[in-house]
Amino acid sequence: MKKLLLFLVIPLILSAQTDDELINPKELIPDIVIDLRYSTKDHKFLNLPNGDMPLPKFYTVNECLVLLKAAKMLKTAQDSLRKITSHNGIAYPQGIGIKIWDGYRPRAVQWLFWEIFPNPVYIADPSTGSKHNRGGAIDLTLIDMATGNELQMPTLFDDFSDKASHDYNNLPPNILANRALLKSVMMYAGFSIYTAEWWHYEVPNAGSYPLLDFQTK
Repeated sequence: MKKLLLFLVIPLILSAQTDDELINPKELIPDIVIDLRYSTKDHKFLNLPNGDMPLPKFYTVNECLVLLKAAKMLKTAQDSLRKITSHNGIAYPQGIGIKIWDGYRPRAVQWLFWEIFPNPVYIADPSTGSKHNRGGAIDLTLIDMATGNELQMPTLFDDFSDKASHDYNNLPPNILANRALLKSVMMYAGFSIYTAEWWHYEVPNAGSYPLLDFQTK
């Protein structure tokens, strides 16, 4: 009976929220994997030549937040991926899933990023703000749900080079297939791509949501 009441209460709570509110996507998708790189000192920020220098934890906690609208779309993507038990000749007995590297990002952190690497192709100018600062952008990859291992992708997260672009095709067929799977499922769920970064997806009109600047504790 307690489980039944829980399942009834959660939809009621979510129905009272609006799409521009921030939630933890695990509220809708319990098996989605969260690995906020900027909440650790092991993020190797931007994979720059000075990537071995000590860098701070940019986030105070390992809690991901996204717009409720984005969480609903992520649920559609995760539900679709879970049904895929074979891809590119490889078996995935428990399906494929999503691992999130970044979601909502405080604007103060955006200023820190800009100080380190002021390149608007990869780091949005904090004076106008990033779609991450609005909770409307998510950085993510695919995993094998049975093992938790990441599927091979063109680059590591935050590798700001030509290889990170959706237009870069000088890659092994299996990696191209994995990138294409991620793109097709995310676009099916309603997300838009950012051409320069294969890992970045955003809700439509993400730039129209309010800029935010807070950290959870």
